[in-house]
Amino acid sequence: MLKKIVIFGVGLIGGSFARALRQAGAVEQIVGVGRTAKVLERAKELGIIDVASTSVEEALRGADLVLLAAPVAQTEVILKSIKPYLQAGTVVTDAGSIKGEVVTTARAVLGDKITQFVPGHPIAGLEANGPEAAIPDLYVGKKVVLTPLAENSAADVALVAQAWQQCGAIIHQLTPENHDAVFAAVSHLPHLLAFALVDDIANKPHADLLFQYAASGFRDFTRIAGSSPEMWRDISLSNQGAILTELDAYIAQLTRFRAQLAAGDGLAMQAMFANAQQARQNWQRSIETAEPQHQPDGDK
Repeated sequence: MLKKIVIFGVGLIGGSFARALRQAGAVEQIVGVGRTAKVLERAKELGIIDVASTSVEEALRGADLVLLAAPVAQTEVILKSIKPYLQAGTVVTDAGSIKGEVVTTARAVLGDKITQFVPGHPIAGLEANGPEAAIPDLYVGKKVVLTPLAENSAADVALVAQAWQQCGAIIHQLTPENHDAVFAAVSHLPHLLAFALVDDIANKPHADLLFQYAASGFRDFTRIAGSSPEMWRDISLSNQGAILTELDAYIAQLTRFRAQLAAGDGLAMQAMFANAQQARQNWQRSIETAEPQHQPDGDK
């Protein structure tokens, strides 16, 4: 039982974390902190948080766990506001989908209090945002990747892991560097491709006609372009190096495919299609056996 948790950012990610812990009976008091009073009050009205705090000092007093569920670009500002009031018994974690830059920022800001910061990333999300989007079962059967630091104690890592497990999540561990390389390939790049395609269609002179005939294939491919532009701007800039590597590899793949198409090389095209089909079917079978069915992930 956690006596008190503090959540910076009570939208989909932070709000769902709060709802899940409350439903599990794993926390006594939940305090929300954010940039907008209206959002905090709405979260309180919905029963997501018990207290909408405007004072970081008051919010952190006696806290067991602090979750940073705000956009990655806000990490430095939030950590600077936390540091003067961070008590020895409080553990801080985050939900950002970038870990390398977050860790670098945390080391610079927290100094010797870096021991209390355990980086994390829940692999779950929806395209909806705000407190209204928060649901208690968002993390059920979903992976949460922790990237513990050498300075972290085993007890603090366990505390963060247990909190996510109370939400129904499955805990994995990676280094921050491996995390960012992996998610540049399987999360960040797909989101950027979806945004780029929709933007390309929207900027064509006959966009209205194109959207009129867009159907399930377009919907499925571009679903994740409904995610927060602010968040994906921050992710792109924060993981720039790894994303550029994946973009270059994808551009090379498109160049090969274009050459095959231009040459009318149907055998080469079919071989690529077949390989991709088989790989996706194998992946789909693996997740169907490993995880319960749930609403679509936004990989937030």
